[in-house]
Amino acid sequence: MKKVTVLSTLLVALALVGMSFTNPIDNEVKSLTVSVEKSNIVWNGYKVTGSHTGNVQLKSGNLDFDGDKLVGGSFEIDMASITCNDLEGEWAQKLVGHLKSDDFFGVEKYPTAKFVITQVVSRGTPGDYKVVGDITIKGITKQIKFFTNVKNDGGQKVATAEVKVDRSDFNVRFGSGSFFDNLGDKTIYDEFDLKIELVTPNS
Repeated sequence: MKKVTVLSTLLVALALVGMSFTNPIDNEVKSLTVSVEKSNIVWNGYKVTGSHTGNVQLKSGNLDFDGDKLVGGSFEIDMASITCNDLEGEWAQKLVGHLKSDDFFGVEKYPTAKFVITQVVSRGTPGDYKVVGDITIKGITKQIKFFTNVKNDGGQKVATAEVKVDRSDFNVRFGSGSFFDNLGDKTIYDEFDLKIELVTPNS
């Protein structure tokens, strides 16, 4: 009996010591809905003879926080909303129509693109993170990594990032040197950029 009592006392003591080194969770993870109206996404595409730029609208999104720390989130892009800002009139309409066609993003069949955060790593400075996640374009999902910064602005969370995407990973072939030879100055580069700003309502 005495041995059992001593053993029980020892186990309790070890448990108490372990608890003393365990940090309690101060905050619960909070998911904040991203404002479609306040958020902004700018695209930039490049070719041998120049470049084009425009906007595409956010469809929905959320950012997850543990206190002030970004820990997760996801968002969807409305691919049918794509615009061109550096051309006007007929030329802008032709470019946008081509981007929506099966040559590029096949918007009729694939109306949305999606990004889901799978990992967030602090870069050591408050608000600065490396984000790892899965992006889905034309039904194909690939992992991408990029840096993001999150700031508090009048009670809002504002997350900004510049993301480089390789369209050849998503079977977007038109004018790509990855799929066609001897394109010369008609080559359209595989990489395009997304400049993303996601804004949550006041929290």
